[in-house]
Amino acid sequence: MSDMETVIREVAKDIWIFSKPFARGGLVPIGGRSTAVKLSNGGVWVLASTPLSTETKATLDNMGPVEYIVSADKVHHLFLTEYKTAYPNAKLIAPADAVVQHGNKDLKYDGIWGKDPPDTKYGFEDDIQHCYFSGFVNKDVAFFHPASKTLIEADLLFNLPATEQYSKSKTSGKIPIFGGVSPHGWAAARFAWTMGQDREAMKRDSKTVAQWDFERIIPCHGDVIEKTGKKAWLDCYRHYLN
Repeated sequence: MSDMETVIREVAKDIWIFSKPFARGGLVPIGGRSTAVKLSNGGVWVLASTPLSTETKATLDNMGPVEYIVSADKVHHLFLTEYKTAYPNAKLIAPADAVVQHGNKDLKYDGIWGKDPPDTKYGFEDDIQHCYFSGFVNKDVAFFHPASKTLIEADLLFNLPATEQYSKSKTSGKIPIFGGVSPHGWAAARFAWTMGQDREAMKRDSKTVAQWDFERIIPCHGDVIEKTGKKAWLDCYRHYLN
C-alpha cells in the first residue's frame, strides 16, 4: 500500500524516520512516526508506530534485514501484526500492556517489558539501550542510541506542532487554539507529572534517561529535536529531577 503523506528521511547516519499525519481522537493533530536504526551487525531495529507502506518497506529492506520490531508503549501497538507478518524472523518486543491491548492474540512475542526481569537483554543492547517506565501511565520505553547521541521515545515527550509529519498534508498540523506544545514549557512538565502513576519509579527512570549522553530526541509525536534534546528532557521532567 502506497502512502503519499509519509515523509521518509535519514535523520542521522543509520537512522531513518517515517513521519505522517495522525490526529488523536481524529481531532488533535499530534503526528505519528516510526523510527528505524541500522545496527552495527548490519541488522535493523524498528520502532513500529506507523503503517508499513510500500515506501516504508522499501526503505527498511534497503537498510538491511529487520531483526527487531518494538512497541514503545501500550498504545503504539496497532501495526505490530503488519510488521511481524512482513518480517516473520524478526524478534518482537513490547510492553505487557501493549500485548494485552493488541487485537491479534495469536501474535508471539520474544520479549515483554513489565513481565520480563528488569535486567533482561534482548540482543540489541550493544547499539541501543532501553529504560522501561513502569510508573508512566502508558508504560513507555525510552531508547538511547549512543553512536548518534539520539533518544527515541513515544509519549514521554511531545514537541508540537507536528510540522514535518504534516508537511505533505493539506492541513498545517497546528493544535487548535494552543498552536503547539513545547517540551520546555510549563504544560509539558505538568503533563509529564500528571502521567506519572508511581512517582518514585518516575524519578528513578527519568534520572536514568537524564544520565544518557544524548543531543537529539526523536519523538513519535512532533518534530525531531536537534542539539538541544538533553535540555528538552531536563525541562520536561524537572518536577521529577529536582
